Amino acid sequence: MYRAMIAKDTAAMQSMFADDFYLVHMTGTRQNRQQYLEAIADGTLNYYSCQTEQLDVKVDGDSATLTGRSRVLAAVYGGGKHTWRLQLTFKLRKQDGRWLFTYSTASTY
Repeated sequence: MYRAMIAKDTAAMQSMFADDFYLVHMTGTRQNRQQYLEAIADGTLNYYSCQTEQLDVKVDGDSATLTGRSRVLAAVYGGGKHTWRLQLTFKLRKQDGRWLFTYSTASTY
């Protein structure tokens, strides 16, 4: 996912996200899949690199929770580049044999 975010490969990201995907940013802003992908494509959200520090995955049948901590170099909403210590918690569901992201919430750590 981070490789696609950095490359602004919204087609790849769209295939990873369920139709009902939404993201809650650390500011509390909520974006559905289309809004999030448009913000990446139009340069509102710019990601340059990511160093993952921790990943925890819990699977329960066709549902899963993934929590990751990463240092992400990004420039967002017109601000300058900054390295963010982000914790992302994702919900996923297995659909037609593929795991899809359904929800994400971001915070700092």
